[in-house]
Amino acid sequence: MSLKLPKLMTREVLPFLLSFAALVFATLLVDVALHLFNLVWIGKYLGIPGTLLILGSFGYSLRKRKLIQRGHPVSLLRWHEGMAWAGSLLILVHAGIHFNSILGWLAVVAMLINVASGLAGKFLLDRARNRMNEALQTVREQDTPAAQWEDRMYWDSLTFDAVKQWRAVHFPITLAFGVLGLAHIIAALLFWGWK
Repeated sequence: MSLKLPKLMTREVLPFLLSFAALVFATLLVDVALHLFNLVWIGKYLGIPGTLLILGSFGYSLRKRKLIQRGHPVSLLRWHEGMAWAGSLLILVHAGIHFNSILGWLAVVAMLINVASGLAGKFLLDRARNRMNEALQTVREQDTPAAQWEDRMYWDSLTFDAVKQWRAVHFPITLAFGVLGLAHIIAALLFWGWK
């Protein structure tokens, strides 16, 4: 008897969990490597390129809101995802397992929630888009009368639009992460050992 996972599990849930697990695993791997080669001090500075990568990933958001005109939105979305993932990795290594800054840890928790929210939104939107395309294909193949076709596509498009409202949740999470991260950076600059 073979165990067959439902399509929802293999197409949406599993990739989401694997993406998040890959971030955690890569963080542990880099942290272990730094400890093995006695380079732990590098972790203190990884927050800077991590932050710059995350800031760079906002090019997609700026383009989407028409604040900049350059770049293709789909390409910028891929860059957004990759840069945010890499930046989060560097910041997680920067945070390490050192519990000396509550503000820093609050920023890390907000960042992890933000990453999870971003991944969830990515998979939700992909799923809704795929369902809408499958429904459209089915309607075309069955040669459905126009009235039924319009009715079905209307409800599917409403569902897709509702899923797109996920951004209304992702934005405040991103804002909370930004505020906590900025507060951590300011505190770090104020109390940095400038010797």
